[in-house]
Amino acid sequence: MIILFEIGSTPLFALGSSAKQDSWIAMLAAALFGFLLLLMFVTIQRRAPDQDIIGLLRLCFGKMAGTIIGISFAIYFAYESMRNVRDFGEISNLTLLNTTPKYITMMIILLLASYAILMGVDTLFRVTEALLPLLAISYGLLIFLISIAHLIHLDHLLPVLENGFKPVLHAAFPDMVSFPFGQTIIFFMVWHMLPEQGKVKKLSLTAYTIVSLFLILMNVINITVLGTTLAANSTLPFLQTVQLIEVGDIFERLDVLVTLLLFLGLFVKMTTFFWGAVYAFAHIFPSLRKATWLVIVGSLIFISSFFEPNYTIHVWLGLRISVKLYPLFQVVIPTLMFIVMLFRKIQTPQATSDA
Repeated sequence: MIILFEIGSTPLFALGSSAKQDSWIAMLAAALFGFLLLLMFVTIQRRAPDQDIIGLLRLCFGKMAGTIIGISFAIYFAYESMRNVRDFGEISNLTLLNTTPKYITMMIILLLASYAILMGVDTLFRVTEALLPLLAISYGLLIFLISIAHLIHLDHLLPVLENGFKPVLHAAFPDMVSFPFGQTIIFFMVWHMLPEQGKVKKLSLTAYTIVSLFLILMNVINITVLGTTLAANSTLPFLQTVQLIEVGDIFERLDVLVTLLLFLGLFVKMTTFFWGAVYAFAHIFPSLRKATWLVIVGSLIFISSFFEPNYTIHVWLGLRISVKLYPLFQVVIPTLMFIVMLFRKIQTPQATSDA
């Protein structure tokens, strides 16, 4: 789930393009910082293994303050889901379904996600378990074909650190930390459900390391094939990379496969954030059933996805504005939680009743 979630919509964008040929170094730096963040997240979870993010916030900051911050987290999850719904609509309109209205595809994907959430989180995880081999084989095939098609030009990565570390650090922090690496904050809604809590740390960090290396590789491929200028200005850089594949007059025009892979990644990320928002609101306001919150949150996501007038503003808002605010949820608040748990003995309600 972590692997598919982190891949999500990430291949859509030329992340770290401001660092030019060093964008892969910026992604590496962001991934390392994200690894430390995830390590902090699982450490917090281990102190209260039966609590989700709402319960952890109440334990650290008190019921009133924890509830208020919890509501802001639920809104944040819903906002992230909305962005993926809009991405889904825009990509389908740009690639496969040019004449189909965006609101139709966006409504369908929301209904599918709602059905998955209604069936329970175990159903969603079984879907990702089935999808992972498919995505791994497909991306592996595409990378292999790009390699044998002689599209990769390693000289596009030179000179390394031409302008020093400043552009790299500027590209990595906070933008690339916020998206995609810091988004693992959503797994606070998942970890407490695992029957074997002892495996949370190992599984999470292993999966994160695998997907981080994959995303760095994808960044390198886009730069070495397209060059820094074309990759930075391309609407869908990896899609444009795959469109260049021509092997033996047999393997070509594989952009449909890329689009389907992006759809699968978007669906997993969108549904996970949607699920997190629904369950967070249901925890905060238990007087309403989860099914009711599913309808409320889903409706708000669908309506708000049309607030941005076009795709250009949607991308600008996401990659230039929103990523500056995400560290509040991904770094600042979790760090305060970690400090509180470090200097104060936290006891969960379950532990207190057992005592």
